[in-house]
Amino acid sequence: MTIVIKPHHFIDIVTAVGGGRREWQPAAYGHAVHTVAKSAVADPDVMLRMEFGADDICAPCCHNVDGVCDDTINTEQLPGAPESKGEYNLMLDKRWSERLGLREGDELTARAFCGRVRERAGDISELYLETPAERIAERKEKLAQGVAFFVDQAPAEPQPEDE
Repeated sequence: MTIVIKPHHFIDIVTAVGGGRREWQPAAYGHAVHTVAKSAVADPDVMLRMEFGADDICAPCCHNVDGVCDDTINTEQLPGAPESKGEYNLMLDKRWSERLGLREGDELTARAFCGRVRERAGDISELYLETPAERIAERKEKLAQGVAFFVDQAPAEPQPEDE
């Protein structure tokens, strides 16, 4: 199984896991964070394919219009962000990809992705320029805890093949 995912979407899942989230429910928008997150949490060695357009989370979302997000951002909460959520998401994906040495189409496991975050994330305030400073420290701590969840788990034991 390969999960097609935007870098920032997986960062958001890792951050939520670091904040203690282990249960996922469908959202009002109809996106698939709940199914993607469950798959990644259940198997840190699941393969991820980096995508900058609509990914597996976006596919069923009511704001996914022909592969383009038509949702908007409350720019009072994120001063300096573009009003288009699609544009903002692309900015985040490009920032994270540059930081982590990723390109669209690259494939790596969730564990390996988190290993890169551990090694290369650095000062995430440089990636979330539009996020108020008081929210960055909490995000950084949750991200570090989520990374530890994915990286430090023992690999799953290979299952014997049926004969």
